[in-house]
Amino acid sequence: MISGPSGVGKGTLIARARESLPELLVATSATTRPRRPAETDGREYHFLSDQEFARLAGEGAFLAGHRYGTLRSEVERRLADGSSVVLEIDVPGAREIRRQVPDAVLVFIAPPDLADLESRLAVRGTNSADEVAERMAIARDEMAAAAEFGHVIVNDDLNRAAADLTHVIRQALQEERP
Repeated sequence: MISGPSGVGKGTLIARARESLPELLVATSATTRPRRPAETDGREYHFLSDQEFARLAGEGAFLAGHRYGTLRSEVERRLADGSSVVLEIDVPGAREIRRQVPDAVLVFIAPPDLADLESRLAVRGTNSADEVAERMAIARDEMAAAAEFGHVIVNDDLNRAAADLTHVIRQALQEERP
């Protein structure tokens, strides 16, 4: 499981790790937020109505999630096929999955500092100033949770951070295969 504040580069690092580990699959999360113009249902997210999300949550269909969630079926189907799966998930979701799957490998991606993270969020251009401020407030709380994770990678150099993440994933894959 890969977690960390919004804008820290989780998706970029996962994509870089998958270049070396093409067999690694990424679980597609579900969300109730509106689809952005360049997004495709089932690729970036499974876009669900509030009612559908609530129904699935009531049925226990999610490993974790509030407004975003990882469908249990998404992960179980891929694991049953013999694939390895990585999840990009928020800190509360990581805590829930750790509760349900105690042997899950937890990786926290951290920014070099909060000023760098704020700059990344602003440059992205997908969030208003108010949304950036809200994400920064959440990020402060999430940064305090880094010690809960088995691995912490600071994304201050993309190549090094990607190599570190790839190394952690390779180790985990070797441990799960006899």
